[in-house]
Amino acid sequence: MDSPQRGIRWPSSHLSPGGTMLKKILLATDGSELSKRAVAAAVDFAASYGSKIVGLAVSEIFPSLIMPELGAGYGLQGIEAEIFAQSKLNAGYIADCAKKAGADCEVHTVKGTHANEEILRFAKEYGCDSIFMASHGRKGLDKLMLGSETQKVLTYSKIPVLVFK
Repeated sequence: MDSPQRGIRWPSSHLSPGGTMLKKILLATDGSELSKRAVAAAVDFAASYGSKIVGLAVSEIFPSLIMPELGAGYGLQGIEAEIFAQSKLNAGYIADCAKKAGADCEVHTVKGTHANEEILRFAKEYGCDSIFMASHGRKGLDKLMLGSETQKVLTYSKIPVLVFK
């Protein structure tokens, strides 16, 4: 079975009796260009197959930044507010794309210290049967040193994870 717009082929044996393999997709975004392309692909899939999108933008929070050389901590509440506002815009982007495509969608913005943990928690809490997210395509030492939220989700998820490259 092919998706009309993207040519995605899903074997009929993987479809549920209602015809949809993935009924509720957690769609995580960080607002990057690659993530926006992933949003478009996921929304296209959801609209084509009648899947519901649960959009999520995680606003990473940092309780404080310690600056020992100054003997003081620096509050990051202002920066945190800006990050949260951007995350709300990122979630709104999912909603706008879904509305244009005619896909069923709800979006959420959540604060958390680890994006991967929030993605996994939300997928479970909202009864999602899959997670769709972008890979930033890091290579070499960057991939090993920096760690990847996508890699962490892939490692710990108990449900299928679709990675958009």
